[in-house]
Amino acid sequence: MSMATTTIRIDYAMLPNHFDRSRPNAVAEAIETALRDAGIKAEASDIFSHIKIELPTSQLTAACAALADLKLI
Repeated sequence: MSMATTTIRIDYAMLPNHFDRSRPNAVAEAIETALRDAGIKAEASDIFSHIKIELPTSQLTAACAALADLKLI
């Protein structure tokens, strides 16, 4: 059985100041860790112009709340 997946993209220019834009891999890792700490099975990665976050669509609401806490959305 396959699971629906959602992709969220966050442009580097939109990152709050508390994230170090010069270290995109560290930013992706911090976001992924925060989501996993919130119980969300997410994978975040550094893509050329943005952070890409993939997660099960069933966890989208929880992910949005966690990302709002991080001031990302």
